[in-house]
Amino acid sequence: MKNNKVVILAITVLGLIAAFAAATHFYRADQTQKMKFLADKNFEHFVRDYSPRMGAEKPKVYLVEFLDPECEACRMIAPYVKDLMKDYKDRVQLVIRYAPFHSNSQFAVKILEAARKQGKYWETLDLIFEKQPQWGDHHNPQPDLIWTFLPQIKDLDVEQIKKDMNDPLILSIIEKDMEDLHFLGVRRTPSFFANGKPLQKFGPQPLRDLIEQELKN
Repeated sequence: MKNNKVVILAITVLGLIAAFAAATHFYRADQTQKMKFLADKNFEHFVRDYSPRMGAEKPKVYLVEFLDPECEACRMIAPYVKDLMKDYKDRVQLVIRYAPFHSNSQFAVKILEAARKQGKYWETLDLIFEKQPQWGDHHNPQPDLIWTFLPQIKDLDVEQIKKDMNDPLILSIIEKDMEDLHFLGVRRTPSFFANGKPLQKFGPQPLRDLIEQELKN
């Protein structure tokens, strides 16, 4: 009798595991379809005219990244994203959107946008990620350290950055990006979408696979 109970329990557990796996699969498939629909009907929630971008002018794939300058995972994957853009520069356009979830992220975003006015956006983004462990340490954040790093960027006018970062237009960019990330259900960074399809499994190879899949469509 005891053995029968063990067998029944084992079968029940296996059934629950199978049901959970199936539900997860269908949820992810449904989310992918949902994002595709949103991309078709509400393209502007993914790509705004003001968004920083690089790559193909007429892309087959829009790769949208919601990032947070203070996010460690964003910093980790940044070199891989740069490699992807080198490999697909004629077919893919990278679009940067902001998801300032951390406490000092908006400060960093304002500096980035002010640097963009001087044509130094990508150099500044690289530097902010490179120095993130120092200025963005979650146990002892010191965002003002960014000012000590910025002079490393050739021909960047740091004093002008301090003035331009207070432009109300920059705050409106941040607010619009936050509206879009809430609309799309973005809850973590980095979050990637390729032609509106969300990256389901985080990592360099899954991201490359998602791009390849969209290039074949």
